[in-house]
Amino acid sequence: MTATILIADDEPNILISLEFLMKREGYQVLLARDGQEALDAIHTHRPDLVLLDVMMPQKTGFEVCQEVRASPVIQDTRILMLTAKGRDTDVAKGLAMGVNAYMTKPFSTRELVDKVREMLRG
Repeated sequence: MTATILIADDEPNILISLEFLMKREGYQVLLARDGQEALDAIHTHRPDLVLLDVMMPQKTGFEVCQEVRASPVIQDTRILMLTAKGRDTDVAKGLAMGVNAYMTKPFSTRELVDKVREMLRG
């Protein structure tokens, strides 16, 4: 069975490149351009993994994560937070909110693919 990955980012170039990368790896891909869209897609499609940007309109990645973890229906959704904010406090905040893993932009595509594979295995 093919895993489904939701990519949530408000930057069109990042969405396009991550969508291409994940499809090339054989995953089914859903896209969200803001935090509310991401939350709606998680509820509707129950993706196997969410690649979640921190800084987005409507709701931040932190708010999306918080709502996902608070909902008994979707709280087990795996979340990989992608952010340009690599400060230790941001990483700690994300992990405290229940993010499964954290990657700081810019990251190598190889590194991201490896992390996605690892998270989908677990």
